[in-house]
Amino acid sequence: MNMQFERKLTIPKEVKEMYPISEEMKTIVRERGQAVKDIFTGKDGRLLLVIGPCSADRDDSVLDYISRLRELQEKVRDRIFIVPRIYTNKPRTTGDGYKGMLHQPDPGAKPDMFKGIVAIRELHIKAIRETGFACADEMLYPENHRYLDDVLVYVAVGARSVEDQQHRLTASGLNIPVGMKNPTSGDLSVMINSITAAQHKHTFIYRGWEVHSEGNPLAHAILRGYVNKHGQSLPNYHYEDLVFLAQAYEKSGLANPAVIVDTNHANSGKNPFEQVRIAKEVMNSRAYNADISRLVKGFMIESYIEDGAQKIGDGVYGKSITDACLGWQKTERLILDLADRL
Repeated sequence: MNMQFERKLTIPKEVKEMYPISEEMKTIVRERGQAVKDIFTGKDGRLLLVIGPCSADRDDSVLDYISRLRELQEKVRDRIFIVPRIYTNKPRTTGDGYKGMLHQPDPGAKPDMFKGIVAIRELHIKAIRETGFACADEMLYPENHRYLDDVLVYVAVGARSVEDQQHRLTASGLNIPVGMKNPTSGDLSVMINSITAAQHKHTFIYRGWEVHSEGNPLAHAILRGYVNKHGQSLPNYHYEDLVFLAQAYEKSGLANPAVIVDTNHANSGKNPFEQVRIAKEVMNSRAYNADISRLVKGFMIESYIEDGAQKIGDGVYGKSITDACLGWQKTERLILDLADRL
C-alpha cells in the first residue's frame, strides 16, 4: 500500500469532550434546528437561505460575515430564515488546490488534520456562542460528520458525492435536513434515487460499527446546474425544470417534497453576480405556480464580505480563496429584495 500512516487521530467523542458545547448552545441548536425542519415539513412558510462563503478560510472574517447576517436576520425574521454556510471541506474537481479548513486550518501552511478537526469544531462553536447561529456544512467525508453532528442544523451532499453509497446511507441516519445535489451530469434521476435511499432504513458499517438507520424523511433535492459533454455549464433552475422536478416528486412518493436552488456553481456558470437574477427568477416562478411555491423551500447562495475571489496569499480580508462570491453590499440588497417579494 502506497500510503504512510502518520498518526491515529482523536475520535469524535474525545474531541467533543475536549471542546464541548454549553447547555445554552444546545438549546440554540435544538430550537434553530426545529425551525429548519418545520420549513421542510411545511409547518413554517418562511423562505430558507443557506448562505455564506464558498469555503470557510479564517475565523475572523467568517465570524464578521455571520455577525452581519445576524443583524440582517432580525429585519427579515418573519419572512426569511437564515442558516449561514460554514463549509469546512472543499471538494476539488482535479484533486488539486485548497481542500478546506479541515485539511489546512492555515491555508498557507501544510495540511494538519488534527489541528483542522479542532479548528472546524471551534469555528462552528464560536458561531453559535457569538452570533446565536447554528450553521450548515457539507458532508464531504461521511466518517467525519460526527465531529460536528451536535452543532449543525443543515447538511449538504455535493454533486460529486451524491452517487456514493456511504453518503446515502449516512444521510439516512441523520436527524437534520440533508440536501442532495444533482450530479454534475445533470441526471435528476440520480438525485431522486439518492433522496430515496436517504429516506429509507439501512444496516451498514460506519466508523467500524454495525449500525441501523431509521431513514431521514427530510432528505431533499438541491438543484445546482450541470455540465454537458463539452464541459459547458447549463442551468436547471428555470420554470420548466422546477415543474419537471415537482412531477418527479409526485411520481416518487417521497416524503416532504422540497428543493433548494443553488444559485451559483453551474447554474450561474460560476459568475457570482448572476445569483441575484437567478434568485429573482425563481421567486417569479414561485409566484406564478402554486406547486413550485410549495416545492421551492429556499436558496443556497455563495456570499462573503468582498466580491469575487483571490489567490491564497493575496491577503484581502473577507474575499473567497476558492469560488468567487457575491459581496456583502449586494448580498444585503438581495436578501431585503427577497423579503419584499414575500
